[in-house]
Amino acid sequence: MAKIVILGAGLVGNVMAKDLAKQHAVTSVDISEQALAPLQAHNIQTIQADLSDQNTLTKIIQDFDLVIGAVPGFMGYQMLKTVFEAEKNIVDISFFPEDPFGLDALAKEKGVVAVMDCGVAPGMGNIILGHHDAQMQISDYECLVGGLPEVREWPYQYKAVFSPIDVIEEYIRPARYVQNSQLITKEALSDTELIEFEGVGTLESWNSDGLRSLIYTMPHIPNMIEKTLRYPGCVEYLKVLRASGFFSYEEIEVNGQKVRPIDLTAKLLFPKWQLKEGEKDFTVMCIIMKGNENGKDTTYRYDLLDRYKDGTISMARTTGFTCTAVANLVADGTYNRIGISPPEYLGEHFNFVKNYLAERGVMYKVSKS
Repeated sequence: MAKIVILGAGLVGNVMAKDLAKQHAVTSVDISEQALAPLQAHNIQTIQADLSDQNTLTKIIQDFDLVIGAVPGFMGYQMLKTVFEAEKNIVDISFFPEDPFGLDALAKEKGVVAVMDCGVAPGMGNIILGHHDAQMQISDYECLVGGLPEVREWPYQYKAVFSPIDVIEEYIRPARYVQNSQLITKEALSDTELIEFEGVGTLESWNSDGLRSLIYTMPHIPNMIEKTLRYPGCVEYLKVLRASGFFSYEEIEVNGQKVRPIDLTAKLLFPKWQLKEGEKDFTVMCIIMKGNENGKDTTYRYDLLDRYKDGTISMARTTGFTCTAVANLVADGTYNRIGISPPEYLGEHFNFVKNYLAERGVMYKVSKS
């Protein structure tokens, strides 16, 4: 049994705390007393604290064996640096925009195991790719992924599980993908396509910056792309908001007050995007890998369709349980690589993670042709 502290008690942090508490001594930390309250009935210790304060964070984590990072993305990089300086191992899902390898030297100096981006995608998608990369020569990797509400509501037909600014970041950060071994950069929300998914119907895909570490760790794969999925029509609204400046970080003056448009937009949209009590969601993901395996042209396809279950939203299950599976590998010393580890480095542990998810009802359907 390890002593584990989870930084952040949002929808995903909450699910991870309950899962890990079945085997470990878990403490959850958040600035919101309301977010922490439901955990106290699950034998989970709670601490109300401002995690943006580095001194506070350092004091909190000093008595724990493992840290789980589930803070908003804008806090993630600094949080990670503080954890490294405290010489604590971490598994993180904050999905911050900065390059995690900028902290690799510090992690190695401090002897820290640090697994990044350990969610569904990035996360499980990377683990799947890492697993097959060791067994075949991959020429093409495509990942389509989205988390959506079961009930479509005008105008956005979307509900956010993560921090609203983190969601908006996906709509403005340039999308990078690899084509014929060349790095291509396009604006987010570009190259929309309508795609049919069994059990869901028609969804719209668009370029997002989801490859992240794969661009650097898998340079031998000539074609790699990730696209995000939404209900058809959603993208057009987002493009209008972006073009009008509502997602800008640059301050403007309004009645003598300096305001960042993105802060106002997040404040206005969060109530519309927030999953209400009892509302259900689903996660859909399709990964297609093509290449040469044992001298034969081979295609692997992974399909995930996971729905709200037992009072737990799907995006929290698919993201959180991937993270907690890896947390167990780090906690018991099975995974002990010092330094920054993007999830594709855990390909050899694919079967453990896949089985861990399956035990919790998150099932990946695999086909080979």
